[in-house]
Amino acid sequence: MLGGVVAAALIIGIQLPLLHPLARSHVNALNVSSSGTGEPIAWPSVGSAALVIPSLGVERSWHNSVQPIASLTKLMTAYVVLKRLPLAQGETGPCITITPDDVIAYEQLKVSDQSSVAVTNGESLCENDLLNGLLVHSASNYAVLLANMVAGNVTDFVALMNAAARNLGMRGTSYADVSGFSDESVSTALDQGRLAALLMKSPLVRGIVDQTSVVLPFAGTVYSFTPDVGIDNVIGVKSGRTAAAGGCDVMAMTFLNGNTTDVAYAVVLGQRGGNLLGPAGEAALALEQSATTQDHSTLAAGTVVGSIGWGARRASVVLARSASFSWWAAKGALSAHVHVRRFSSGIDKGQVVGYVSVGAHQQRRLALVASAAVAPPSLWQRLR
Repeated sequence: MLGGVVAAALIIGIQLPLLHPLARSHVNALNVSSSGTGEPIAWPSVGSAALVIPSLGVERSWHNSVQPIASLTKLMTAYVVLKRLPLAQGETGPCITITPDDVIAYEQLKVSDQSSVAVTNGESLCENDLLNGLLVHSASNYAVLLANMVAGNVTDFVALMNAAARNLGMRGTSYADVSGFSDESVSTALDQGRLAALLMKSPLVRGIVDQTSVVLPFAGTVYSFTPDVGIDNVIGVKSGRTAAAGGCDVMAMTFLNGNTTDVAYAVVLGQRGGNLLGPAGEAALALEQSATTQDHSTLAAGTVVGSIGWGARRASVVLARSASFSWWAAKGALSAHVHVRRFSSGIDKGQVVGYVSVGAHQQRRLALVASAAVAPPSLWQRLR
């Protein structure tokens, strides 16, 4: 891969009332070779997407339009619940008793083809049970139960969700329900990536979404719909699908950054084909893998980046020392920029004449030197 190309302006000597004119420099295109895979970011071919990698300072998006987000809505449901009813790992939180009306509500959601978890009259469900069912099995009836637990009714809870979105600066986000079944619950991929990264700061949430299944009091074992959990370093977070939203996935994946394990978040919205969740998971995984690829590049000492001098009297401008560096694909293409000083007097061999800045995020400055001595023309030579 040719990671970066320099396009540097020529510095034209200005005729000043000096003994010697300024040296003129010419800069070549500088190619930085990569010993890594060199693959570009694998943005999906349809829908929209985003990458959020807090440890690398990465927030990037592709076609970041406002659109329905299906059950990704439940991320905000969980966020509001935990803000109002904080819960630590190992705690149960407040509990409710299932009523006949709750059973009827479950049956109605099931008829409308919404993901739900079976409940029975008299069953006791606590906050931790409801959060597990909400995030692992995307239980829409659990979302309603949580809303009632916190706000007394769904309408007031949705108002809390929208207030939270405004407070978090999620300008492309608006909620119409607690489950995402409504096409009016909309957001952007970048808003959802930021929310997921914030929510996953909770050890409780991270532990929940990393499960492939969960055992609930009456329903028993229910399974995660989120693609690839537990495979290829994937640790959740949430998926969803409706006809209007297509397939949606917020995927968290761990990766090694030196000796540290960091987390990258990939969001894809509006994926199409198959059962919608499959294509969404494939797109999110491809995006994650491309973003967490680390490339390694080298520049060898003596690499020629241009020339400097007067007329035919010229010397090559070369890299003083070899340099090796690494960068993450998620940070964008590697760039290189050459800067050459202006001289009105002679230049010695090995003299520093400028520098090149190389990097994808943080720039490193590497010294450039003249490969040979160059003397300016004498006044007599200039007048001939």
